[in-house]
This record gives sequence, C-alpha cells and structure tokens, in this order.
Amino acid sequence: MKSYRNITATMLAGLLLMGLSACEKGPAEKAGEAIDDAASDVADVAEDAASDVADAAEDAADAVEEKIDK
Repeated sequence: MKSYRNITATMLAGLLLMGLSACEKGPAEKAGEAIDDAASDVADVAEDAASDVADAAEDAADAVEEKIDK
C-alpha cells in the first residue's frame, strides 16, 4: 500500500508543478486550479479506497482467525 500512496503523491506533486508553471492570470490560472482540485480529489479517493481495502482485509483475517480458533 505504501508504494501506491507514493505513486499517488508523486502524481499529485507532478500535477501541482505543471499547474503552477502554467498559471497565468485569467483562464490559464483557472485551469491550473481545476487541475489542482482534480488531483486532490483523485488522491483523496485513492486514499479512501486503500483504507477500505485494508479494512476489508483485516476483517477477513479476523473472520478466518475466529473460524480457526473454534
């Protein structure tokens, strides 16, 4: 999971840098902000998905452990 978060963070940083380098007043600045917002949303969704998968795996492991202990 750590590599997935590292990839996401790297992509986010790259998008932010591209957005900052392309920012000018007017439409370009708005586009840069939209890119930043989209990248942030993607990072949030990816982090939530990774957390959900980790929780499901932990629940499955707990269920298996309970079955083994019986």
